[in-house]
Amino acid sequence: MALWDGRFSEGPAADMVAFGACLDVDMRMWREDLDGSRAHVAVLHAAGILDDSERKTILSGLDLVADELASGAFVPGPEHEDIHMAVETRLIELVGPVGAKLHTARSRNDQVATDVRLWMRARLTAVHAALVELVAAIVERVKTDGDVLMPGFTHLQRGQPILLGHHLLAHAWAVSRDAERVADALRRLDACPLGAGAMAGTPHPIDRAVAARALGFSRPIPNAMDAVAARDHQLEALSACAIAMTTLSRIAEELVLWSTSEFRFVRMGEAYTTGSSIMPQKRNPDAAELVRGKAGTVIGALQALMVTVKGLPLAYNRDLQEDRYSLFDGLENTAASARITAGMFRTLTVHRERYEAELTGDFLLATELADHLAARGVPFREAHHVAGRIVGHLEARGEDFTSLDLPALRGFHPSFGDDALSWLEPRAAAERRASLGGTAPSQIAAQVDDLGAWLDEHLEES
Repeated sequence: MALWDGRFSEGPAADMVAFGACLDVDMRMWREDLDGSRAHVAVLHAAGILDDSERKTILSGLDLVADELASGAFVPGPEHEDIHMAVETRLIELVGPVGAKLHTARSRNDQVATDVRLWMRARLTAVHAALVELVAAIVERVKTDGDVLMPGFTHLQRGQPILLGHHLLAHAWAVSRDAERVADALRRLDACPLGAGAMAGTPHPIDRAVAARALGFSRPIPNAMDAVAARDHQLEALSACAIAMTTLSRIAEELVLWSTSEFRFVRMGEAYTTGSSIMPQKRNPDAAELVRGKAGTVIGALQALMVTVKGLPLAYNRDLQEDRYSLFDGLENTAASARITAGMFRTLTVHRERYEAELTGDFLLATELADHLAARGVPFREAHHVAGRIVGHLEARGEDFTSLDLPALRGFHPSFGDDALSWLEPRAAAERRASLGGTAPSQIAAQVDDLGAWLDEHLEES
């Protein structure tokens, strides 16, 4: 017999029971359901609906249910429908009719909304902490290998010489914004639905602020219908996670590329790689590839929830039962991916000399010639054209910038100065770019300091 079946003469069909079951996902938040029930006991006691003896009996019963769930002595079955009915049914079995008073002034609608917010608060906090940890790991890598010379890429073609620290800090700043989006989502999540009832509130003289305080929320949600029907907090959280996973996927893609024999720039730590069952030489960047793949899972979770919610009238509809599958997978995959990415950075080996010789004379220095002329008063568009002509001339001859001398440069334009050839030294070219946010060591150091301050602030929140 279900706890709701007074109006019905017969139970639902077996296939309907199976079709509507959600215990598989609900069991992930049984602790939150018990916490919500304990808070509701406090609400009912404060309102005079439960006396001291009843309060103690129900709380003791809830503790017994928690022990049984933790030990496996109580395993909810299909007949319980969901975690809320399972806990209440077992409570009544353990403490008798007084347990049936627990559901006064609440509904499964506000119960599930509360449980999910409690679950989200813990997991979003874990996502935030993992992203902050990743920023710290990237900053540490910058401190270790930030001075390594490398090509900067646009369109995956060599663009200009940069220092590795410059490239990695671009990722660190992106991850920091991802963490801030998660923190923003946590702030808007901080409101309690419990006591809203099915959608219209309750005639019982309860104080919903009691539940909010007991559960660590800053306030109750002011509208009972909004309390049970809102899913924008879930959409916001998944959106923040999907954006973060896009960042992590881009990082993962570069680690995959850089670890190839063609790039030969980094070596992934053995803790985050695997071998092949048939090719003994293989060192596969599986961790990075999995992060890249899970980005699709999280983006898909956001899309699934948006499609589920978009056409629903207020207030609660059974469609919303599907929200947890997307939500739980999205948040847990994001936290795990951020932690894994941090691990990859901590165990990474950078081949420090990989590009030192190779970039000498490379055409990625062409912008330096244009900037040299521009610094001597030549309009940049004219200087750009001159540098392009030089590249075309050398390319046709199968040569690079190392074949140039000063007379040859002045043959293309008389404004090349005596120091023109020094502008073609790759490391000097990178270090010369000292404008705000540039690749020069001074700018890398300044950003490391700024991110250090950011980490100090956000580590306190994690």
